[in-house]
Amino acid sequence: MAENKEKTTPQKTAEGNWFTGAFAENVKTVILAVFIALLIRSFWLEPFRIPSGSMYPTLRVGDYLFVTKYTYGYSRYSFPLGLPIFGGRIGYKSPERGDVVVFKFPKNTHTDFIKRIIGLPGDTVQVKNGRLYINNKQVEREEIGRYIIDEYVNMPEFYKQYTETLPNGVKHQILEISDNERIVDNTDEFVVPEDSFFVMGDNRDRSDDSRISVGFMPKENLVGKAKFIFFSHDDKGAVYKPWTWFRAVRWNRFFMRIQ
Repeated sequence: MAENKEKTTPQKTAEGNWFTGAFAENVKTVILAVFIALLIRSFWLEPFRIPSGSMYPTLRVGDYLFVTKYTYGYSRYSFPLGLPIFGGRIGYKSPERGDVVVFKFPKNTHTDFIKRIIGLPGDTVQVKNGRLYINNKQVEREEIGRYIIDEYVNMPEFYKQYTETLPNGVKHQILEISDNERIVDNTDEFVVPEDSFFVMGDNRDRSDDSRISVGFMPKENLVGKAKFIFFSHDDKGAVYKPWTWFRAVRWNRFFMRIQ
């Protein structure tokens, strides 16, 4: 009996060592994968989902997009949890008028917003009778038709669609219910402070932006520039009905550049 125990003990020890070694290697692999994912998310690309309709027609509810983190340099908000590792921005490059950007909501930095850069530091911005003015000059717009939002809403919403041309020549599309909506279509004149930006949604009458509660967006709050859509779906499918998933996918929006 004593000899049998002596023969089996080394086998158990070897198995124990093998299990411990394999487990340790798996843990190392997982830690390495998480570390690489965090590096990519912090320094290169981060995915976001569009949850609201403030950026129609450019971005729709259900769009999934990638944001480049390196475009404007890095701040504390480039990294997970926004820990105050440092202040300001490193490698800063200023956004251009017309860029679509993700940023931290100034009044609650746990919340991400996505809007378009309209006013740069030192600009004056105002909306009068539904028309946008930058530095006291009316921004050009051209009506191109009607637009209907009939997804993720209880009742269809009807808009006029315009192509707007910003002072630097950037053209993009906007929606307007009318030029007489309360609050958003007649504003005070805003003077954009240094190191801040004035942002607006492309769905002009359905956007909480610098005209309302967002206020001026500090450059430190920039997360990155919206680049392209990698996945998109509407509300025609149901989670509990897998056979409806395919028809809910907006295939034509895959890899669409955001302009």
